[in-house]
Amino acid sequence: MSVKTPEELEGLRRAGRVVAETLRELRRRARPGMTTAELDAAAARIFARHGATSAPQRDYDAPCEVFISVNDEAVHGLPGPRRLRDGDLVSIDVTVELGGFCADACETVAVGRARREHTQLASAARAGLARGMAAATAGAPLHAIGAAVQDEVERRGFSVCAELSGHGIGRRIHEPPTVSNVFDPSATEPLTDGLVITIEPIIAAGSGDVEVLDDGWTIVTADGSPAAHAEHTMMITTGAPLVLTAA
Repeated sequence: MSVKTPEELEGLRRAGRVVAETLRELRRRARPGMTTAELDAAAARIFARHGATSAPQRDYDAPCEVFISVNDEAVHGLPGPRRLRDGDLVSIDVTVELGGFCADACETVAVGRARREHTQLASAARAGLARGMAAATAGAPLHAIGAAVQDEVERRGFSVCAELSGHGIGRRIHEPPTVSNVFDPSATEPLTDGLVITIEPIIAAGSGDVEVLDDGWTIVTADGSPAAHAEHTMMITTGAPLVLTAA
């Protein structure tokens, strides 16, 4: 969507604050022995307290409140009885709907004693997000975001999962435009002041190729390498984007 009124911006901010609170709480709870279903239940309690709902449930009938992806699960991992183990790499992807507005963000965290490769991978995803955000200014071509993300991630020795992308957001989870994490020469349309998008590098230590598991939701790296995911919802401005899901 493109924000037209102060009321719309405040609605998006409110949804973004619930996302940020949920990420903080789930990050705190992501310890060895915790099940991914318990993390999902904690998210549900936060949503209920704020009168928010899971946007993936609303828009796509997802079988969970939030997505929890572990190790080689790149995105859309389904919570369940799996217990987190020391050294696991966990991506917590939270998308809420509140008062008719959606916000979406993800963080990748290491459980317990972090492996050096995992720390570097998660750091590269965050750095790719930061570079993409720095390129996201009104008047710049859409492909500037993907070019910046790809350059930063590859500079650090990792691969972008090129099939996975960011998106417009606002009234629904997925709205135009598609926001690629790699340079797409066809994406020449200019970013406009007030446009609300997500930028979300999803990257891997291996090739970056992905495949969907039989559950129809979980997307994993094809070579079994660990993955990391960093995401914020933001509004494009004539300067730096306004991040709506910051803690």
